[in-house]
Amino acid sequence: MNPTDEQTAAADTFHAGDHLALQAGAGTGKTTTLAFLARATTRRGRYFAYNRAIAQDARARFPNTVQCKTAHALAYADVGHRYARRLGAPRRPAWQTGKALGITKALRIGEREVTQKALSNATLRTIARFCHTSDEAITRHHVPRLRGLENTDLHAQLAAHIVPFARKAWTDLQHPDDGAVRFDHDHYLKIWALTQPRIQADFLLLDEAQDTNPVVEQIFLAQRDHTQLVMVGDSAQAIYQWRGAKDVMTGFDGTHLTLSQSFRFGPDLAAEANRWLHLAEAPIRLVGTPAVPTELGPVTQPDAVLCRTNVGAMAQVMTLMAAGYRVALAGGGDSLQALALAARELKEGRRTHHPELILFPCWGDLQDYAAHDPAGRDLQPLVNLVDTHGTDAILAAVAHLAPEPHAQVTVSTAHKAKGREWPCVLIADDFARSENSTPDEQTATATPPRPVDDAEARLAYVAVTRTRQRLDLGGLSWIHDHPDGSRGLGMDSTQEKPRLDGGDQPGP
Repeated sequence: MNPTDEQTAAADTFHAGDHLALQAGAGTGKTTTLAFLARATTRRGRYFAYNRAIAQDARARFPNTVQCKTAHALAYADVGHRYARRLGAPRRPAWQTGKALGITKALRIGEREVTQKALSNATLRTIARFCHTSDEAITRHHVPRLRGLENTDLHAQLAAHIVPFARKAWTDLQHPDDGAVRFDHDHYLKIWALTQPRIQADFLLLDEAQDTNPVVEQIFLAQRDHTQLVMVGDSAQAIYQWRGAKDVMTGFDGTHLTLSQSFRFGPDLAAEANRWLHLAEAPIRLVGTPAVPTELGPVTQPDAVLCRTNVGAMAQVMTLMAAGYRVALAGGGDSLQALALAARELKEGRRTHHPELILFPCWGDLQDYAAHDPAGRDLQPLVNLVDTHGTDAILAAVAHLAPEPHAQVTVSTAHKAKGREWPCVLIADDFARSENSTPDEQTATATPPRPVDDAEARLAYVAVTRTRQRLDLGGLSWIHDHPDGSRGLGMDSTQEKPRLDGGDQPGP
C-alpha cells in the first residue's frame, strides 16, 4: 500500500513503542492500517477482534507474527476449556433454572405482580450484565430495569430480591462439571478476567475500541506495563452503550492520532458525515476521495434500507414485500419473530416470556403503557405495527425473507449495518423526528426544535456513511431545516486538514 501521511504518522508512533489510540473515521481503512503496522516489524503481537468473523478475516491480512483472536478465544484457551462439558448443555427455560435456584413464587412490587418466570429471567439477565462489566461482585446495579418498574424505589425492591439469587447462580457457574445454570461463553470470559491474566506479546492491537465491553477493556489495559497497546476505532460510532459497551478510547493514556481520509465515498458525502460528526462533538472530520463521486439524492431502487429500530425494519420489510421485492433482513428475523409471537400471546390473553414484555398480563395493558407512560413510548411503533397488520401477517413476512445473496434489497437497522457498505442506500422514515416547530399558544411564536443529542448524531453518522455511490437521506433530511444542521460544515472536505475539535482527546 502507499500510506497516507496520517498512516505514516501512525507507523512512526507505533515503531517508537508508544501506546497509541487511532481515531479512524468511516471508510478510512483502519484494519488495513493495523496490518500495515504489523508487517513493518518483526515483533510479535496479538490482535483482539470484535467477533469470530473479523478474526478469521484478519488472519488472512496480518503476518504470521500476529495472532488474531477474540477475547473469548484467549479466555477459552486459558480457563474456558475446563468448562467444556457444561458448554454443551441443552437449553432450558429460565423458570426451570430459577426454580433450581430457589425462586418458587411471585413477588408483588407496587401495582405489578412479578411472576416466578419474570424473576427467573431477571436473575439470568443480571448474571449476563455482570459478566460484561469489570466489577468483582454482583450488586443491585447489575439488575435490569423491567418495564413498568423503572421507578428507582420499585427497582430497588426488585434488586434486593434478585441479587441473592444472582450470587447463588454465579457460585453455581464456578463448578466445571455440572450445575443448574446453563454455562455460556461470557461466563468463562468473566472468570478469566477475574484471574487478572497476563498476555504475553510485544504489542496488542484492539479493533473496534469504541464498542469494547468493560470486561475486555479491563483485560486490555492491564497489560500496559509489559506490552505496547494500540487501539483503533471511531468514537463517533460508539452506538452500543445501551448494552454495556464503552468507548475505551476516551481518556486513554497514550498518543492520539487520526485517520480522516475516507476511501469509501466522495466529498459530498464526507460533508454530510461531517455535519453529524460536529453534532456528536467527535474528535475528527472526514476527507472525501474525489475519485469516488458519491451523490446525495432520491433513490428509487436502493440496495439497502437502513432503519432506526427493529420494528421500523419490520415495517419496511412488509412494505417492500407488498411491492413485490425479494427482501433480506440483516441479521435474520429471529428477534422480530420473537416480538410478534410475544404480541400474539398477549393478544390471546396469555403472559409472554419475552424480556421486554414479560410484566404485561395482556395486550390492552401494553397498549395503555405505550400510549400513556413516558417510559413506554418506544413501544408505540410495535403496538401500531401489530394493530395495523396483525401478528400473523408479521410472522408470514418473516417466513418469506430471502437470503441476502438472493435479495433485491436488504433491510437493516443502523446498528446491524455498522461495518458494512452498499452502493445505494435509503434512510428509512423511522429516523424522522415526530416533533414539529409549532407556535406557542401564549406567545404565538414558534418553539425551536430540541437539540440533537450525541447518541442521535452518532447513530445518524453510522447510517449516512454506509454508502459508496448514492445516499437518499430520507428520514434524516430534517437535519437540513434544523438550526444546528448547518454548523460544522465550513471546511472543504477534499483539501483541508480536518479540524480536531476537542483537541487530542476523543469526543463522546
